[in-house]
Amino acid sequence: MALPIENSAAESAADARPYLAGAGALLGGPANVIMQLSLPPVGRGVVESTVSSGSYALRPAKRGRTTLTYLAVAMLGTDEDRAAYRAATNTSHRHVRSSPGSAVSYNAFDPNLQLWVAACIYRGVADALTLLYGPPDDEFADTLYRHAARFGTTLQMRPEQWPADRATFARYWQNKLPELSFDAEVKAYLLDQVVDLAPYGRGRRLALRRLNRFFTTGFLPQHFRDQLGLDWGPRRQRAFEVVMRTIGRVMQRLPERWRLYPLDTYLRDMRRRRAAGKPLV
Repeated sequence: MALPIENSAAESAADARPYLAGAGALLGGPANVIMQLSLPPVGRGVVESTVSSGSYALRPAKRGRTTLTYLAVAMLGTDEDRAAYRAATNTSHRHVRSSPGSAVSYNAFDPNLQLWVAACIYRGVADALTLLYGPPDDEFADTLYRHAARFGTTLQMRPEQWPADRATFARYWQNKLPELSFDAEVKAYLLDQVVDLAPYGRGRRLALRRLNRFFTTGFLPQHFRDQLGLDWGPRRQRAFEVVMRTIGRVMQRLPERWRLYPLDTYLRDMRRRRAAGKPLV
């Protein structure tokens, strides 16, 4: 089934609406966080961060808003939007660096770490679109891939760092797998905070925990499931694929503004905040 794109030449920086599905970002977000934190410098940077204002453990709703706004700005925003959000994000990232006692050296401004995070986001977007709408044709896939470099270049990743094409990206991804691991603290953080929703209130956690675990595990490639000890199998995989294709069929019948929700909403909110002089992150 073809993806819902009106014009496959729509790779201009002005508009990436055909590439995004709000449901994919919401349902696949926790899995993407896990993938990003599997690179030890990124994982240690998160669990050791002293920036309480952006802590998922302390302020999960705000952290979710910040992350989804970044995705929206990177793919849908203008150059002005991206410059403003880069400056705001840099304010927080300045404090995310390893200390002399850290087991792993890291710095949030490291463009190589930002390349890995961008690669994870691209994988998440591509996987979500395929699960929702079926495999894309090569033209769409190539256009999406080139545009996805913005997930890194919206921060400090240099454009030339983005692998030249999808085949080069696949080699980059495979070469990174031996570097990925979760130490005991990062693993506990991810299972407790991200998979089982510990930051949320008891009622919400009980209502959503099993559903979140299902979608989070489903979106993860097997390599990451194995590292975290998350159970999965053919029956769950089939159920996951059926649920995602059902969601995709519903979304294809919706107006664009509903397909994009909440990404378009967060982009508008960022612009309102910027116009009012309010903090963006």
